[in-house]
Amino acid sequence: MQHSESSATPINRVREMRENRLMTQAQLARKAKVALRTIHSVEKGLNCRMDTKRKILLALGLRFEDRHQVFPSLVQSFTQPTHEETRFSY
Repeated sequence: MQHSESSATPINRVREMRENRLMTQAQLARKAKVALRTIHSVEKGLNCRMDTKRKILLALGLRFEDRHQVFPSLVQSFTQPTHEETRFSY
């Protein structure tokens, strides 16, 4: 039985965008002028500096203005707690 990672919602779409362009992590790292471990970490969902996001976007052929397509804001990633959840959270 094969493990599927598709059931989890990705934090960002870097891996998807990279794979759509038939790029390896190493190729993206070279083109973005960042370390390979940076690409690996970002694809795992770890946060990075805005400048790193800009470099990755440009290396993927995207504009910085398109960053929300690749790096959705945290506000969109989380749902608001219900009244019941907030009632007992002190």
